[in-house]
Amino acid sequence: MCCLMACEAIQSQPPRRGFRGRQMAFATDTMMVHDPVMAWENGTYYVLATGNGLQWATSKDRKTWVMQQTPFIEQIPAWTTDSVPGFRSHVWAPDIIRWHDRWWLAYSCSTFGKNTSAIGLMSSERLNGQWKDEGCLVASKENRDNWNAIDPGFVVDDQDQLWMTWGSFWDGIQLAKIGSDMKLATKPVTIARRHLAGDPNAPENPTSRFAGRNAIEAPFILKHGGYYYLFVSWDYCCRGAQSNYRVAVGRSKTVEGPYVDSKGKEMTQGGGNLFLEGDKREFEAAGHSAAYDLPTGETVFICHGYSTGLHGASILIQRPIEWTSDGWPQLK
Repeated sequence: MCCLMACEAIQSQPPRRGFRGRQMAFATDTMMVHDPVMAWENGTYYVLATGNGLQWATSKDRKTWVMQQTPFIEQIPAWTTDSVPGFRSHVWAPDIIRWHDRWWLAYSCSTFGKNTSAIGLMSSERLNGQWKDEGCLVASKENRDNWNAIDPGFVVDDQDQLWMTWGSFWDGIQLAKIGSDMKLATKPVTIARRHLAGDPNAPENPTSRFAGRNAIEAPFILKHGGYYYLFVSWDYCCRGAQSNYRVAVGRSKTVEGPYVDSKGKEMTQGGGNLFLEGDKREFEAAGHSAAYDLPTGETVFICHGYSTGLHGASILIQRPIEWTSDGWPQLK
């Protein structure tokens, strides 16, 4: 289930006083972002991304973007700084979905390279409306959990059950069911790894002495046709032109997996089809992706890429997806 579920039936209303009421904006066709996700409401596309209170932009055509100068979350809930030492206002890697007539926004609170982290939840009737703090959805703690509570991604299965996947390094990508109270209803299960523990071929981690060598993160599940497609990012982001981020994908007939690549190798065993990597001409590396079946009928893939021409600056990539005869996604 993709995030672009809002329909024209939702009527536009001005934001309530005090919520993003001081907007300044400028238009651009080259948007600098990190960890982008997309949503659609009333004919307007929204991109949300990592930044102070979350960066955001809007567009009518996905070509010219209006960059908003106030954060999407103007007031960071106080519990976040209490729960995550060192976290202040630089919010990471959101996801957003329309489910049961309400928008649900998950966002990451962490500090670089450590796994004392939390995923917060907010909700609203409208994208540009008043958002309610729904508290902590899931948290991880150093020396307690062998996973990292960042990089959330929602998906709804065929029974209208909401799930969330998340994870970065440690033991990899996690999945759990979300209950009607919007809390985890099942124990997290690992559904993808880059390297198994103790793998002698896993390279040293150049970014963190805590996170280990299992360089996989940023999960996103797209339900399309008869499969759930799990997109993940391999290797290392956040190093500008020295980044070697890339995207892999696997699929499963059920949301719980197992997710396998085109050769049948399970993603829990390091499997995955390489989907996108830097070409060293336009982009040095690319990753942290999402994919959507748009209201126009096309399927679009988005991520951030480290631009060669802009000396490693992170900018928005949008590419259409086409489907092979055996049901695998590929970029046009």
